[in-house]
Amino acid sequence: MKMSRYFITLVLLVVILLISCDDNLNLPSDEDIPSTNVSYNKHIQPIFNARCATSGCHDDQTKAAGLSLTSYQSTTASYIFVFPGNPDASLLVLSVEGRSQYPMPPPGRPPLTQKQIKAIRTWVAEGAKNN
Repeated sequence: MKMSRYFITLVLLVVILLISCDDNLNLPSDEDIPSTNVSYNKHIQPIFNARCATSGCHDDQTKAAGLSLTSYQSTTASYIFVFPGNPDASLLVLSVEGRSQYPMPPPGRPPLTQKQIKAIRTWVAEGAKNN
């Protein structure tokens, strides 16, 4: 009886931990991402938070490839990564579209949806605004 209570408690703790680590909880659904007037704060940063700005990748400590995607300022700090108004000159866009030497996310990581990729392209094309 005592052993089963410990087991049930352990299972509940594991379930709570797994639920709290779900990156998709703060992501806008694909249906919520517009085809124009893409908002950095509402649409783009949540994608980065869930898929890119994680420990060991594009967070402030690791800065994989010299890029942090934790804030608007760090994301747009270099025209190499984000060239406002020109997605085809932006390494960020080319990488998420799989058209660069370094496709993102790397193999083994959950891929972005086509709608998320298009949102990043559209945000850059619309001037990479802090909106």
